[in-house]
Amino acid sequence: MIRFRSIYFAVTLCLLAAGSSLLLSPRVGQAQNTDAAPAVTEPAPVEVPEGPQLQPGTSAPTAAPAAAPVAPPPQRDEQIVAAERRIEEARARLTGLREQVEKNLQEDGVLADLKVKADALVREALAITVDLRPRIDAIQGRLTELGAPPAEGQPTESASVAEERSRLNAARAEVNALTGQAEDLSIEAKTLSDRISDTRRALFTSRLLEHTDINGSVLEDAIQSFSADVERVQRSILSWLTFVFKFKALPLAIAVLLSMALASLILFVEYRLFGRINRRDLSIESPSYLSRFSVAFFSTILPSLALSFFLASTYFLLDTFNVLRTDIAPIVASVFALIGLVFFVMAISRAVLAPAAPNWRLVKLSNKGARDLSIAIFLMALVNGLDYVVSVMNESYSSPVVLTVMRSFASSVVIGLLLFFMSFLRPVLAESGDPAVRGRPWPRAVAITLRIVGAVLILAAAIGYVGLARFLATQIVLTGAVLATMYIGILTGKAISAPNQFGETRVGRFIGRRFRLSAVVLDQSGIGAGLVIYAFALVTGIPLILMSWGFQPRDLQLWLFNLFTEINVGTIRISIFGILGGILLFAAGLVVTRWFQKWLDGNVMARSHIDGGVRNSVKTGVGYLGTGIAGIIGISAAGIDLSSLALVAGALSLGIGFGLQNIVSNFVSGLILLVERPFKVGDHVITGVNEGIVKRISVRATEIETFRRQSIIVPNSELINAPLGNWTHRNRMQRSEVPVSVAYDADPQEVIDVLLAVVNERSDVLRNPEPHVEFLRFGASSLDFELRFHLADIANGLRVRNEVRIEILRRFRARDIVMPYPHQDVMLHIQEHDRQALVRRKTRADDRPELAEELSPAPDDDKLLP
Repeated sequence: MIRFRSIYFAVTLCLLAAGSSLLLSPRVGQAQNTDAAPAVTEPAPVEVPEGPQLQPGTSAPTAAPAAAPVAPPPQRDEQIVAAERRIEEARARLTGLREQVEKNLQEDGVLADLKVKADALVREALAITVDLRPRIDAIQGRLTELGAPPAEGQPTESASVAEERSRLNAARAEVNALTGQAEDLSIEAKTLSDRISDTRRALFTSRLLEHTDINGSVLEDAIQSFSADVERVQRSILSWLTFVFKFKALPLAIAVLLSMALASLILFVEYRLFGRINRRDLSIESPSYLSRFSVAFFSTILPSLALSFFLASTYFLLDTFNVLRTDIAPIVASVFALIGLVFFVMAISRAVLAPAAPNWRLVKLSNKGARDLSIAIFLMALVNGLDYVVSVMNESYSSPVVLTVMRSFASSVVIGLLLFFMSFLRPVLAESGDPAVRGRPWPRAVAITLRIVGAVLILAAAIGYVGLARFLATQIVLTGAVLATMYIGILTGKAISAPNQFGETRVGRFIGRRFRLSAVVLDQSGIGAGLVIYAFALVTGIPLILMSWGFQPRDLQLWLFNLFTEINVGTIRISIFGILGGILLFAAGLVVTRWFQKWLDGNVMARSHIDGGVRNSVKTGVGYLGTGIAGIIGISAAGIDLSSLALVAGALSLGIGFGLQNIVSNFVSGLILLVERPFKVGDHVITGVNEGIVKRISVRATEIETFRRQSIIVPNSELINAPLGNWTHRNRMQRSEVPVSVAYDADPQEVIDVLLAVVNERSDVLRNPEPHVEFLRFGASSLDFELRFHLADIANGLRVRNEVRIEILRRFRARDIVMPYPHQDVMLHIQEHDRQALVRRKTRADDRPELAEELSPAPDDDKLLP
């Protein structure tokens, strides 16, 4: 009984002590007196372990003093806990990646996948740091609000403030520690990624430059291994076929039927959409440059894409229906790749060489030369494809290395011999230009290049660098075919985007009829079509070349992801997705602004009968405001820091304060000119005493070229603040005037009819507005008229006015309509002695009889001379 009572008493004291500590804790809002003495707690009893009961007469053991109650730990921030959990998970993944890298140092495909994961881990670690930044900023802001702790000698602060400062300092230290851990984790992951890249480069180099002795024993071992592998592969394929026909006949039939249905659908769609684009019309004797290149490009790309889709869908369906076995699936995929490679190479050779259509041939070759080159190219593609299929079989069945070496040796030597054979052909078109005549040999440089490349392949394989020889042979076939296709595509895009060429194509004519496009719009569409062909050729060609040079698909995916999500230029990060999103938001803001302008002007202000000037001002202000807001939203969405714009504004303000008013004025005026566009490049303008054509508009000044070919640089502020005449602001239409004067005896109506007939017979004179003649005035010696007519282009004004004046003069002369000139009456006053002197001279000068006729012997002082 004594034992249980002591335990009960000790438990009661502990509960009382815990309750008093909770009541006195500042967390419940009660003030704590710092000057009060600490409360004395009762000693806590020590729990006696169960054991034998105490015998009578023995004393109970003395209870140990109770420990002071411990307050529950403060609740941690959820964001910090989540960051710790993310760091631990990332660290565990990094450890796993290190182990996988150590296990797969010889597997390039696996290393490529691991590099992608390591780079993703780097981004995740950086994201943890970014996510913690707002938390540290909030803690620092709160500490700033609390201020510095009181110095020595100053009054002490309250316990709640001191406790909060202590808690914030602890949280800041914890966040800083987590940030450091995340940064260390990102550095470790980046180091692992760099190591993987170095390992892959070293692996590629070692495989490429690996040396193997080629001798008789190696050949003998290869023959033995080959016969054994043939039997093993044959048994495996036969067993698979037996299994498929017994147990997978229905799935196989369904897969084949679906594949054929997809192939038929692809061919039908291709024929309906592009049937006329990728087929040569043999009846055309001399097809155009554009037609030949476009048919070559599309006859290569479209069937190759259709076949690739068919083969990929067939493999997918066979794998989906579990028809393919684990050891058979790689072989089937390699056979499909062989079919696609040979078809693609033959398509490009047929497109360029055109053995059966010399008028569509892109190179100047004879018919026999084109056939021989086609056969040689087909054999090289077939040898290269078979080499790939056999290599996949060797990997699937773990064939000996000697068999792999001899396979690569044989394929490299065969391709080298084919190149050497091609150098002795005579494929060049004869001088007569007849493709049926035997051609001429290659140019010396081409023949020597083919022989050198073939000799290098054979020599590299013979001295033991089989990997290098096989790599070069593969690049000659595959990279050469892809580069040829890309080159044809680029030339096709260039030809289509040439001026007035897209409208001459079948697609252009169809689009023009379907959408009723004008010649100008159709020509501009040709530029877009050319750019699409450029992009298509590059997007399809560059990945194929990179993959043939040893890059993995995951590498290309990573590059593409980084291209669209994160481009680092120094310390600036640019995202194409962000830029596109910013552009879309800016465009949406402009659309909303224009709609709001129309709604405000057409509904609110129109119904309120507001003055037109006020309406225009409000509408313009709303437009500027909406454009500015849309620009800010677009810039922010694009990821551009607006603080940089604040720095630019501060620099401009400082420059204005130091005397750059004129420069800033010209700069702002240039921006206004570029936005409002009161004139554009090519306009005929008049400013002050200068008149000419606008050649260039910059943010500081505008260049105007006069008709005397003098360039005048006019500051933009003068163009904004001074009157400016623009002959071609809205359009290039101009009214021309030709003043005409006739004699008083002419019939005014006849003159008007003649003038109108002259301009009405010209096709370059507009009929709306209609030409007319203005009877201006009764002149001093003539009737004054003015012929007025309009021209569609101001640039033709000088020529047309000259031709009209010439025609008017010709018709007036034919109709005896006189165009008078001013007359003047001159009165001569002659003295008597002068008259007598002239008379005497007349008698002596017989060669001047006219003087005697004009002078009378009678005294006359006044004579009228014409």
